[in-house]
Amino acid sequence: MNIKDLEKLLNEVKDGHKSVEEALDTLKFFPVIDLGFARLDSNREIRTGYPEIVYCSGKSVEQVKKIFSVLSEHENNVIGTRATHAMFDAVKSVIPHAVYYQEARIISLKKKEPEMASTYIAVVTGGTSDIPVAEEAAITAELLGNPVVRIYDVGVAGIHRLVDKLPEIKKSRVIIVIAGMEGALASVVGGLVDKPVIAVPTSVGYGANFGGISALLAMLTSCASGVTVVNIDNGFGAAFSASMINKLK
Repeated sequence: MNIKDLEKLLNEVKDGHKSVEEALDTLKFFPVIDLGFARLDSNREIRTGYPEIVYCSGKSVEQVKKIFSVLSEHENNVIGTRATHAMFDAVKSVIPHAVYYQEARIISLKKKEPEMASTYIAVVTGGTSDIPVAEEAAITAELLGNPVVRIYDVGVAGIHRLVDKLPEIKKSRVIIVIAGMEGALASVVGGLVDKPVIAVPTSVGYGANFGGISALLAMLTSCASGVTVVNIDNGFGAAFSASMINKLK
């Protein structure tokens, strides 16, 4: 249930088409559904405008299957991040129309089309090795109702590749820059555009990259203004924030 659904429900009560008891029955799962191992926030969309997001990593296949099965009984879309193919197979056995984005490791259950933004998000990567994190960001942003332009492998080792794509990048409303190694791409992009940049350090790199810590620290100490940084490999977090910016009225 989203804000529009709630307004419709209140109007139905006001107009006498639905009793208070019937309205309360519609909202009976508010605020949580207790499964014992998880407490599901089925009405999160009413408060935040975005549906429940399930972080699948660390959960068992059966737990993910049960969560999706219960959430599928409601009107909201469901997104599961960091999901394995085994988790998807289990979900699909009970929800045939579920979709799996393998490179992004995302399970999607679409019950309705999201309201689409009129402006797009640019997702930019330093290298091809950063694409799995980029796809988590891009697919998440699309599922949340944002057009996305993907611009991959334009890192600082060949800066002319970025310059060639700058006109397209500059037309976006917000830019997600994803890079490993030394993480320099976020600073470069931040110094060339007048849009907010959300930087995502990745764990891609040789030993001194320290699993993404070098890129993280480089992005945090960027000399370019307007660069905000999320956690290592957190394509989802970057996309969620970018969606909120892109949909600001």
